[in-house]
Amino acid sequence: LLPGGTAFMDGFDPRGDLHIRRNRLPHWEQAGATYFLTFRLADALPEVLLQPWREDRDRWRLAHPLPWSAEEETAYHRLFSAKIDGWVDAGHGFCLLRCPACAQAVVETLQHDDLRRVEHHAIVVMPNHLHALFSLISATALPALVRAWKGVSARRLNALRQRTGPLWQRDYFDRLIRDEEHFRRCLRYNRSNPAKAKLHECDYVRYESKLAKSIA
Repeated sequence: LLPGGTAFMDGFDPRGDLHIRRNRLPHWEQAGATYFLTFRLADALPEVLLQPWREDRDRWRLAHPLPWSAEEETAYHRLFSAKIDGWVDAGHGFCLLRCPACAQAVVETLQHDDLRRVEHHAIVVMPNHLHALFSLISATALPALVRAWKGVSARRLNALRQRTGPLWQRDYFDRLIRDEEHFRRCLRYNRSNPAKAKLHECDYVRYESKLAKSIA
């Protein structure tokens, strides 16, 4: 149980139906599961950094075919996701989301589905990317949900800033939450990310649910 006797939301069920979608990145999908999601602005990562990263990642994936064990998934994120996180925290690109109105519009877009298709636990919008910790409700499909979030937010921000062209990177990174400790680690990451990136309070927008606020 979480603080106050609240039961932990659904994590990964190793006995349940699991769909592993093989796109440019692997996505583990399970109905009603809890996810830690990251997606980034289109200019958040320079190609000069991404090309050798992709080559190393692809070699590693050839040596570790899906489905991965918990240890292999952890190794993947340590070797590749962490490197990406460090690069985006360095503030590459135009950093459109440093604008408070743009960041708030993204949060509002995500929260439009709160308690209908998802239950949001924590969101942090950084200058060139965002992290969201949430649980799917009923049969909500993760790819369709992310596609809707990206599409609606892109239209809102393009209108707000009178810009055209792609706003978000094509893909996204997701981690299926395995258990309560994994949930707590992702929540701590969300909280510490702005300080790690040396951001001022005006440079990001953060949201936490009542449940998340009760967890140290």
